[in-house]
Amino acid sequence: MINFTIITCTYDASKYIDRTLESVRGQSYPHIEHFIIDGVSKDDTVKKAQTYAYDSHYPVIVKSEPDKGLYDAMNKGIQLAKGNYIIFLNAGDVFYEEDTLTNIAEQLKDKPLPGVIYGNTDIVDEEGNFIRKRRLTPPEKLSWKSFKQGMLVCHQSFYARTDIAKQVPYNLIYKYSADVDWCIRIMKEAEKQGLELWNTHKTLCSYLEGGMTEKSHRASLKERFMVMSDHYGMLTTILQHLWFVVRAIIKR
Repeated sequence: MINFTIITCTYDASKYIDRTLESVRGQSYPHIEHFIIDGVSKDDTVKKAQTYAYDSHYPVIVKSEPDKGLYDAMNKGIQLAKGNYIIFLNAGDVFYEEDTLTNIAEQLKDKPLPGVIYGNTDIVDEEGNFIRKRRLTPPEKLSWKSFKQGMLVCHQSFYARTDIAKQVPYNLIYKYSADVDWCIRIMKEAEKQGLELWNTHKTLCSYLEGGMTEKSHRASLKERFMVMSDHYGMLTTILQHLWFVVRAIIKR
């Protein structure tokens, strides 16, 4: 029996959090726990989360305290996690369908647990309406080297095994792109342990357009260059970014 830990990090997220909480509550799979890690919101985010926790039929922990940013909050959630897999689903993000986790658990029944479970992602607007499929799509066979081509799997559709995640916390030197670095390091550790990266061939998440990296696009790009250089080498990173420019020109 697989257990999932869902982590939602919030700060003044009252406008969007209801959608996410209802999505988690609506999952048909019962073996979940949900941690809401809040950075001392000034709106009624925490009040909504506490009401949700009181009414939930699965374990919910609401923790609101100062932190060093989003990735610090994510690390706090990882340390609390007791499930087999960690899922990051932030305010405004939702599971693609009610049976998302049920379908995964059924397909993995009686199989060795892979190091990572991954799938596709839809992009939605502030009202939750579908905009488009995510431009970058997961490869058939994912490896840590795949991210040379960009972050091919959205963070919210990348489920890391908890025992690996606890060994590989987010690196707080990165303000905007620690998620890219984290996913690569998770995949490296999974490879080291001989664990599969399992493609669900399904859309797992609808992701709210306009996340932190989009709002700080230039700083995020600089950090991603640093992350890629660290993992793939400077020359490979420069050549890959030249290809990104050429590809963008060709598509115009």
